[in-house]
Amino acid sequence: MLTLIPVPTDDHADPAFKDAAGCMAWLKQLQLTNLQLAHSQLLTQLDEFNRYPMRAPERLATLEQLRETVHHVQNDHAQRLVSKPLPLTENELLVFVAVAQLWQAMAQGYRRCLQAYIDGDSGLARSGALLCQRCLLYNGQVILEHLRSGYEFDAKHWQHLHTLYAFGEQQGFQLREIPDALNGDRPISSCHGAYIRFLLACYAHPAELSRPQWQRLDYWLAQWGNVVTLERSYATSKGDAQPLAVDLGSSHGLRSVKLTTRNANMRYLSMMPLSKLLRVKTILLQQGQTPQQLGLGEYNRDDCIETLTFLHQCWCEDRNIRSRARTPVEKRAWVCYQPENIHAQLSGRAAGGSGTADETWLARNENIAGAQLSCTEPPRGRLRHHQLIALRFDDSEDFILAVTSWVNVTREGSLRIGVRYLPGVPVAVDLHPGSADLSLSRNFSAALLLQAVPGQNLPPSLIVPRDWFKPGLEVTILDRAGGKQMVRLGFSVERGSDYERVSFSPLQP
Repeated sequence: MLTLIPVPTDDHADPAFKDAAGCMAWLKQLQLTNLQLAHSQLLTQLDEFNRYPMRAPERLATLEQLRETVHHVQNDHAQRLVSKPLPLTENELLVFVAVAQLWQAMAQGYRRCLQAYIDGDSGLARSGALLCQRCLLYNGQVILEHLRSGYEFDAKHWQHLHTLYAFGEQQGFQLREIPDALNGDRPISSCHGAYIRFLLACYAHPAELSRPQWQRLDYWLAQWGNVVTLERSYATSKGDAQPLAVDLGSSHGLRSVKLTTRNANMRYLSMMPLSKLLRVKTILLQQGQTPQQLGLGEYNRDDCIETLTFLHQCWCEDRNIRSRARTPVEKRAWVCYQPENIHAQLSGRAAGGSGTADETWLARNENIAGAQLSCTEPPRGRLRHHQLIALRFDDSEDFILAVTSWVNVTREGSLRIGVRYLPGVPVAVDLHPGSADLSLSRNFSAALLLQAVPGQNLPPSLIVPRDWFKPGLEVTILDRAGGKQMVRLGFSVERGSDYERVSFSPLQP
């Protein structure tokens, strides 16, 4: 039988509300215009309330009264973390910790109620499915907040999530529908729906998603929870999307079945129905239907296509396996970031400063496409997803250009990154407009030229500052050796947070 061991109550606890009616009155006077103060008061009072001894049915009614306000304040407060590079500043870290603690406080309150249900409280006899779903929901929110913010969490949170689902499964109410007004446009949920939602969301690389993308994902998963079944066995046919697996006795989330072995704790998600749903919606959007017509919400069509395609890659195309297929290594690398610093480093004009090549990192594993690195000292700057960096390994004299695929902070406080190498040897160049007299022109932009890779049939390309590129623009490329070439810019190959990679074609002199 599940044992949750909640924090003991305390007769000295004195929350501002002691029942649902008192909670309603307290919420009416809460000043939501001062978001930081409102958040602090909610966390303080909920912590005090969780310690307060009271009848479990009244505790449940009070927690249900709090939910809407807590979700509203949490969503608004977490906006302060949107698109922040890592590591977070001291003030940002305080926001992150407070948000995670409030989700944890909600989970603790519902766990106390669930323990009372397990202990046989007759007032909760009909509430088992609801309590299990709420515990799954708030424990999952703690996990997601860490993943979205890029901070590693204690593996015990996965263990709690799996144990809660296993309990619902043992009790036979994992599929029972219960009311949940906060579940998007579908105001019902279940233990199964909540569990599947967090498993899939965590497998979709939340740290790589922007807040708008995450909002779309969260909205869709509230509707798609019942599309995916969770079974004790699986069978596949050639060409099918491979199932994903979760071990209810583990301290991690979903994995490809290719990386698991069968045991009694394994459960399998058949991905074929979800793969079909994603592909059909993507095709219909490309054919002109609107997201609203397809039940995807009030979102932009192109944004929906991009997110649906990314999700299909994560869930149905073994993207996660490919990203992990690297050879273990251990070698030092000197890293610099920020385009102006990279240009200065490659051109020989570097004069020290933030993000220059005296910053030492350690590569832990690598393949031909990229590597995983960790900073061996406190970083001088901050990094985010899709940011340009240059690195040079200690066994080479040449720099490699790369883009961050993910960034996170370990529980010990170390900064880690996964990087994808850009093809071609990088050269620092200056771009001058048109065919101006280069000896007189002071109007130029620092850029990086990625030379052609003949063996892979890859033409040269340019790395230019973000938002600088215009198709068809004619420029002169001037390298440090005095060579020059007139070119016409073509199309955008890829766009990151601080750069854009573009094609070009030579112009006849």
